Amino acid sequence: MKNALISVYNKDKLVPFAKNLDRLGFNIISTGGTYKILKDEGINAIEVSTVTGFEEILDGRVKTLNPKIFAGILARRSNEKDIKTIESLGIETIDLVVVNLYPFFEKQNLCKDEKELLEYIDIGGPSLIRAAGKNYYDVLVIIDPEDYDEIVDKLEKGNIDIEYRKYLAAKAFSMTAAYDAAIARKFAQFDSLTYANLSYKKSNKISGLRYGENPHQSAWFYNSTDKMGVFNNFEFYQGKELSYNNIKDIDVAWKVVSSFENKAICAVKHNTPCACATENFEDEKSIVEIYQQAYEADSVSIFGGIIASNRLIDEELAKIMTKTFLEVIIAPEFSKKALDIFTSKKNLRIIKINRKPEDRYELSSVDGGLLIQEVDGSNNKLVDEIQYVTDKKPDEKQLKDLLFAFKIAKFVKSNAIVTANNMVTKGICGGQTNRIWAAENALSRTPEGCVLASDGFFPFPDIVECAAKYDIKAIIQPGGSIKDKDSIDMCNRLGISMIFTGMRHFKH
Repeated sequence: MKNALISVYNKDKLVPFAKNLDRLGFNIISTGGTYKILKDEGINAIEVSTVTGFEEILDGRVKTLNPKIFAGILARRSNEKDIKTIESLGIETIDLVVVNLYPFFEKQNLCKDEKELLEYIDIGGPSLIRAAGKNYYDVLVIIDPEDYDEIVDKLEKGNIDIEYRKYLAAKAFSMTAAYDAAIARKFAQFDSLTYANLSYKKSNKISGLRYGENPHQSAWFYNSTDKMGVFNNFEFYQGKELSYNNIKDIDVAWKVVSSFENKAICAVKHNTPCACATENFEDEKSIVEIYQQAYEADSVSIFGGIIASNRLIDEELAKIMTKTFLEVIIAPEFSKKALDIFTSKKNLRIIKINRKPEDRYELSSVDGGLLIQEVDGSNNKLVDEIQYVTDKKPDEKQLKDLLFAFKIAKFVKSNAIVTANNMVTKGICGGQTNRIWAAENALSRTPEGCVLASDGFFPFPDIVECAAKYDIKAIIQPGGSIKDKDSIDMCNRLGISMIFTGMRHFKH
């Protein structure tokens, strides 16, 4: 008869699985609460302490950490010396290991006391999993209750081949790696660690992506195991499955509207804002009015885009939105009547998000490496210090428009130029290889009397000259060019006010 060791925190599907193992002729060795459940269900099982001759100690911290257990798992069945050794010590082989771990993933942001959290770090479990995974030629390692039925079926049919064993081992090692990574990330941040520790799990909320940025690219989505962040906490009401590009665009759109305390609407196309509007200075406006302002700012790009609102979407706004082809609509809340209206667009994705972005770091892969940086704005800082560098200063309205446009520029690919008036974007352009082309593009769609924001400094005064042709009244930029004086002098000559922020917001 073969031996199976079962020691699980998550008891889902445990009893039927153990009954099947018993029926298939396995001796079951178990621990603590698992053993009690099995015995109560009339399943033949023996306690680990019966095998080891050693009782659990330290409140259960030490129970499976014993040579009789690990030798039984690690003994190579094809190695005569290994077999003679364990036989001489009266140790039996363990052929199947079923283990899942203390819920550190779930508890890491719930436990306020670090000493309490330490008790949710599993030691014996990962050790058992790693031992079984290392010896996968001879031992089946099972960490996921969702695999129980398939394993029983394969055991019954006798078709567990070496590739399936290897798959289970890889799955097990990937889980323990993520578990350890979550612990490391909880105790220290990237900048103090030698290794970049990532802990993500294939998403249950977002089903398999049809493809990546293009149909010939495969793609997957994983959630962070700390349960933090927007994509761990959203509600999908209706529509087609989310695509790779949808997810990236949703991320940007929600980050834009979340950066405003007052009402805001943002439209995103191809991972960059194409239009944004927020409440004006004196007049309180409805979210419907704000949407209409954003729509009128760039009705061409909004077609097929993604809309985010940081306020409830009601029946009135839903009726207006359904007049335009949109891919995704995001809001913290939808009225019942709005949701009913959206059902007429069966492919339109409706998503509820009611928390602000929480990521502190951004990750980007390069060939053979990983770039990690703090999220721009994780400290909620938009400017370092406002410097009035021209003879003419912006008035109060212009200053608010400047800061609004500068905030939007932070989310636009560099070189980013944003023009705005009355807290509504008018022209947005980024991703150009030089700043003057971005300025010319944005300004070509800008009416008279607006302000202009740039995510980086001006290397030449040509942008100021171009801005003057479109009656730009005020400019905001980081400053810091060795030729800043040329741009300042040009502003003074043309009667344009300009301020420096001392902080740039490149987005490559």
